[in-house]
Amino acid sequence: MEKIQVPEGMNAEVIEHLMYPKNYGKLDAPNCIGIAMDEKTNEYVIFYSLIDGDIVKDVSYATNGCQDTVVVGSMFTDMIKGETVEYAHGAIEKMGEKLGVMTPQQQICAEMVLNAFVASMMNLENLAKGEEEEVHILKMKESCEVPEEGEKNE
Repeated sequence: MEKIQVPEGMNAEVIEHLMYPKNYGKLDAPNCIGIAMDEKTNEYVIFYSLIDGDIVKDVSYATNGCQDTVVVGSMFTDMIKGETVEYAHGAIEKMGEKLGVMTPQQQICAEMVLNAFVASMMNLENLAKGEEEEVHILKMKESCEVPEEGEKNE
């Protein structure tokens, strides 16, 4: 791999995940699936998880969102793969620290990835209770659509 000079103020890990996203695409045999959806823009993140006991054995994601969503999905899935579910829930907070200062739209992209993971865990929980649910969907409260000057992002 060629050595890239990272511009000052940019995180090398973020650039790596932007250039070479990890865990992108559909997982062959997930046992839980979650979706976070922005109804205003129709953007979504699908989170596929294979949980074995308390271990995240495998995980992947797919999105029709922007490159920020792809980067966060890549970083987050890379962080939690092979870890415990408890660690994965704690990793949600760690992602904010890793990403640093973000624009409001980037924050919403990150939240969409993390909410898709939460939705997959809700799907797993519902299935364990005997509910018939193919996928669990959470609708985003905030939209990642850039508001016009003077307009509120609702």
